Amino acid sequence: MAPDERDAVDHHVARWAEYWKDNPNFDAAVEGAITRMQAVLKELKRVDAIAFAGSDFTLEDFWTLHALMVQPYPTEATPAQLADATGVTRAAMTSRLDRLVASGLVTREVDPLDRRRIVVRPTAAGSAAWDKYVHEGMRREQHLLRALSPGELEQLNALLRKVVRSLAE
Repeated sequence: MAPDERDAVDHHVARWAEYWKDNPNFDAAVEGAITRMQAVLKELKRVDAIAFAGSDFTLEDFWTLHALMVQPYPTEATPAQLADATGVTRAAMTSRLDRLVASGLVTREVDPLDRRRIVVRPTAAGSAAWDKYVHEGMRREQHLLRALSPGELEQLNALLRKVVRSLAE
């Protein structure tokens, strides 16, 4: 590889390769791939944080609304289902839902068929907010991967799919 084609990860891997030169467990290709994936995700988190900075509608609010809109039974879920879908505690979900209810983006109602069950649904304003923010997020993600041609993006997806499928085994 020509020196002008190297990136910061190549330099990182080269330093580690020198340090671990006698360790058979070190694999420069694996280190490079993992570090690059981490860099992409770190940048995505950074641009997402900037997009929601200074807004009353937080990134956490978006992910809660997103889980509600795209879960297996869209537009209706229990707080526990939303907590599981977003990977937060039920107490944290209660706080998120309190904000979304106060903002008029979701309703939280007792299920008339089972009074022990609470059902969360988006309002029209919640659906509109989700639609706006999900499209903005898509543009950020597309910008993040702009260096890849459509064919390269398909190739990247095929390779990552192979990794993800192996994780499920």
